[in-house]
Amino acid sequence: MPRRAKPPRLFLRERQGRSPVYVILDRGNETSTGYGPECSEEAEKFLSDYLATKWSTRDLVSPSNMAVADVLTAYAIEHAPSTADPARVGYAIDALMGFWGEKTVAEVKKNNCRKYAEERGVADGTIRRELGVLRAALNYCEHEEYLLKAPVVHLPNKPSGRDRWLTREEVAKLLRVARKNPETRHIAKFILVAVYTGTRKSAILNLGWEKSDFAGHIDIENGILYRAGAKERQTDKERTPARLPRQILLHARLWRKNNPICVITYRGEKVKDIKTGWERICRDAAITDVNRHTLKHTAITWAMRNRATPADAASFFATSIRTIEETYLHHHPDFQDSAVSAMEGNNKKPRK
Repeated sequence: MPRRAKPPRLFLRERQGRSPVYVILDRGNETSTGYGPECSEEAEKFLSDYLATKWSTRDLVSPSNMAVADVLTAYAIEHAPSTADPARVGYAIDALMGFWGEKTVAEVKKNNCRKYAEERGVADGTIRRELGVLRAALNYCEHEEYLLKAPVVHLPNKPSGRDRWLTREEVAKLLRVARKNPETRHIAKFILVAVYTGTRKSAILNLGWEKSDFAGHIDIENGILYRAGAKERQTDKERTPARLPRQILLHARLWRKNNPICVITYRGEKVKDIKTGWERICRDAAITDVNRHTLKHTAITWAMRNRATPADAASFFATSIRTIEETYLHHHPDFQDSAVSAMEGNNKKPRK
């Protein structure tokens, strides 16, 4: 069976005696953009316009005639940049392309969703996130009328929540290991912000020192952490402001003095990801059963163990009260205290 064509894509065509130019490769055909390597953004815009025109034609509306690769490409170019975490969407699309890229939309069925999970060989939580991006891309193309109808994407069951959180001794060990190596010292800052504010990875890495439309910042004068920029799109992953505990505020004042560009820097530049450095720290500290999200889980657990109210915890950690009550409330020293007292007969009142 012949391989199905790849989605339209840019390629820098170089020919002897002529200036290089970006062209669009589409099922064996080439369309020149007219832009050279110094105008890559203009070439990307040309490709976007080309795809919009191509997908508006009726021969690609039917699920059996539209490739999943086209769906993912349209979503990546037109919508993913406006999501809360474009990089995470990009990672998911890269993973999806390997299995789904050469299939048609009509082949998005339960059996193939199960095969995708088997071939990926990763945790169910990761599969749910990746297939969730596929579902979002299909729904987007249906909404934009590129696709007649989006099929159902079958996700694995949601895994049960992990109750793994770090002790203060474990956090101290991670910090010691991170600070020992010049290549990972910036991750020590990340750990401190995460465990004292429960802020998500993408928001921490985006933090600056001044107000911004598209990035959060730390207001040292007033002791407030703003998780999102003024014009950033809000999602179900809320990014509300939080007061800074005194420990992190003291660190922040020193950080700003030494790193005026943004909060987390490496060799003077803003950090895009910490995956490699984080894994190295965990390995050297012999704490390998955690991930970066464990830091947020740790922060909320510590707060509940220190008797934070569910309402204050939900506000401070930008998390719903329902999540606090369902996932963390059992760590509170007064958890179900009145019910236990009642069952033990300690709340009895004399009958009149």
